[in-house]
Amino acid sequence: MTAPARARGSQELIRAEEPVLAHNYHPLPVVVARAEGAWVEDVEGRRYLDMLAGYSALNFGHRHPALVDAAHRQLDRLTLTSRAFHHDRLAGFAERLATLTGTDMVLPMNTGAEAVESGIKVARKWAYDVKGVPADRATIVVAADNFHGRTTTIVGFSTDETARAGFGPFTPGFRVVPYNDLAALEEAVDETTAAVLIEPIQGEAGVLIPDDGYLAGVRELTRRAGCLFVADEIQSGLGRTGHTLAVEHESVVPDVVLLGKALGGGIVPVSAVVGSREVLGVLHPGEHGSTFGGNPMAAAVGTAVVELLETGAFQRRAAELGTVLREGLAALVGRGVVGFRARGLWAGVDVDPALGSGREISERLMREGVLVKDTHGSTIRLAPPLTVTGEELRGALGTLEKVLTS
Repeated sequence: MTAPARARGSQELIRAEEPVLAHNYHPLPVVVARAEGAWVEDVEGRRYLDMLAGYSALNFGHRHPALVDAAHRQLDRLTLTSRAFHHDRLAGFAERLATLTGTDMVLPMNTGAEAVESGIKVARKWAYDVKGVPADRATIVVAADNFHGRTTTIVGFSTDETARAGFGPFTPGFRVVPYNDLAALEEAVDETTAAVLIEPIQGEAGVLIPDDGYLAGVRELTRRAGCLFVADEIQSGLGRTGHTLAVEHESVVPDVVLLGKALGGGIVPVSAVVGSREVLGVLHPGEHGSTFGGNPMAAAVGTAVVELLETGAFQRRAAELGTVLREGLAALVGRGVVGFRARGLWAGVDVDPALGSGREISERLMREGVLVKDTHGSTIRLAPPLTVTGEELRGALGTLEKVLTS
């Protein structure tokens, strides 16, 4: 009789990864085995409050019962057809997502990077078919310090040398301007411009929030120039900032919105490009696709995510608890925090470099039972699940105070 396999502890599992996994991540030294709501548990049974929520992929917490139920029910029926055939979940998903976002059409994909790549293709096709840009001359204007994904096309217009170095040659056709600078943006736009592609809030850069009026200015500038406004809401969208979309803070309606992360409920990868019929209607059969894009499991879970957002309860919750987050961080300014930026349940916190790097602060918080992640330098980001309670949020802020002041 074969003896049961011996359970391996955290340190042993971390060491076991080293020789067999490509070293493209530097995770915190915690090995998660179970999770529910805003809490995770490691293999030894230690509990941690998750204040990162999978970079917004877990907006509704770990294993939200409505999302898990939707996945279980779909597993018992149908998981994949490919887009060679229709299936019974796709129409409803697309209809409800379009209604939620105030758009006409949906292009379902899988990952956030796929949504960005798809948005780029759609913008270029629109430029040639509708705007009349000469073949192969379309340009797209992007912002410095952007983070849109890791494909070779996307890192080609990144200004992060860690993301770029060693991966060229890169795809041409992109112009980089400073973020939050309308004058620079206007100077970069010309008759070849297919689109302006920006994040309404730059997450990876440290939760950088533009000045009031910037997004409205981008909308007006692109309208005057006859090009598209493509908003990457993969991290900022679906309730995170207190609205369904972050652009709603300025009552802006882009031509195209890119969605991902939270759209899959932390269960399956789901992304989408949503926009007007004039723009997404430029695609024809054979010009773009994905075997798994819009698959039955994705559509079932995605529909359940949309159902959670349709009531507005999660958006209101993010706005209300966002006040708790801002007030808690404001109280720490001058006490280890040198500055912060917050909108809804999302914040970038600049820690006094004398107290340690962002990585070091994240490790200290981990040892105290709170999980966050650094961005650059001494900046950490906070993005708890929208299911977090006020008590849990205040507890996390108290732990941050302890780490910074003890």
